[in-house]
Amino acid sequence: MRNIAVIGVGYVGLVTGACFADLGNRIVCLDINAEKIARLKEGEMPIYEPGLEELVERNVKAGRLFFTTSYAEALQEAEFAFIAVGTPEGVDGEADLQYVRMAAESIAEVLDHPLVIVNKSTVPVGTGDWVADIIREKRGDSAEFAVVSCPEFLREGSAIRDFMNPDRVVLGSLAPEAAEQVAQLHLPLRSTIVITDLRTAEMIKYASNAFLATRISFINEIANICEALGADVKEVASGMGYDKRIGHAFLDAGVGYGGSCFPKDVKALAHMADTHGRHPQLLAAVMEINNDQRLQVVRKARELLGELGGKQVGILGLAFKPNTDDMREAPATSIIERLLAAGVKVRAYDPVAMENARRILTGVELCPDPYTLAEGCDLLIVVTEWNEFKHLDLVRIKKLMRHAAIVDGRNIYDPPTVRSLGFAYRGIGRGYNGEGNND
Repeated sequence: MRNIAVIGVGYVGLVTGACFADLGNRIVCLDINAEKIARLKEGEMPIYEPGLEELVERNVKAGRLFFTTSYAEALQEAEFAFIAVGTPEGVDGEADLQYVRMAAESIAEVLDHPLVIVNKSTVPVGTGDWVADIIREKRGDSAEFAVVSCPEFLREGSAIRDFMNPDRVVLGSLAPEAAEQVAQLHLPLRSTIVITDLRTAEMIKYASNAFLATRISFINEIANICEALGADVKEVASGMGYDKRIGHAFLDAGVGYGGSCFPKDVKALAHMADTHGRHPQLLAAVMEINNDQRLQVVRKARELLGELGGKQVGILGLAFKPNTDDMREAPATSIIERLLAAGVKVRAYDPVAMENARRILTGVELCPDPYTLAEGCDLLIVVTEWNEFKHLDLVRIKKLMRHAAIVDGRNIYDPPTVRSLGFAYRGIGRGYNGEGNND
């Protein structure tokens, strides 16, 4: 059993702490938000993540997982301190490191024994060196510590599985012995461990997310070309994916990427490139294509309805992806904003993101289920590919709607089947199957 402090109980920190506790370690999770810590002590989760509540409850009962607002308490016996605080987008697209600075300064104030500090947050290249400088300035050269970068690769909706069964664990440090200590923590996961220097480890995280975002924007650009040429992007992507050099992952055309990672990280990487005299033209195109995908949905709505003003449109899905309640940079938000600006009466439903939606959305009627949502609507737009939406009773949906029309922003329906039920239909890049004018 190792003693570990995890600073920040957001998405990454809470999953990291709970999973390390489940591996048999003693974990103290710290956050300066007293309300969040109080809720966690009562067993209330601040986020929705499948399996997380049960994992936290099990390890709290086992005496391996604790919560506090005190750095002194969290670090009293800690051998490792994982920094997992937020790094929100700054004014110019750069990562805002104010919370990382606060964490580093607070660690320095109570540091009185050897400690390995692990950057788990997604931070710009060079942040590991910067954190070390902050602590040295506060404590002097006598402080015994090392900094290790250990970027997270957790997908919302499958974070626990991703932590316990990672494709790889990336570690970077200028102190090989410290990196080896952190590697030992991850040995029970039986994963490939990549050990490199600090800046390379930090760059691996940004490069990975930027590449995945690029794949999404690439297939969306292909989808738009498919529409013009009469090809079906789903079949194109399937045919491409059998090539082992390409694979099938992240080749689903739709309304673009969102969430807390891809939008922020691509912008941050482009900002880093700009500030160092490089021209990140591919990254700029990735972001532009992603933004344009929202416009495509509104354009398809106009194709089906003509003038949008006064029409009623139902939005199926608000979270940026299934199995999460996260609405950060969610495509639904920008689509709804454009519809409202066009004079549309917007209704919306999501299986788990309704609580967040109430705080974020204004001028939108939130409905308790898809069938209530459909009543009197002129158009439904599928924005999030929840399994619940794939199995809707479309015959019932059609009877409830004023005008039977669907914009399938995630291509979850079979176009001929939906059309045979009497719907006007538009998919994303479906060519002859989904983009014809024979509705």
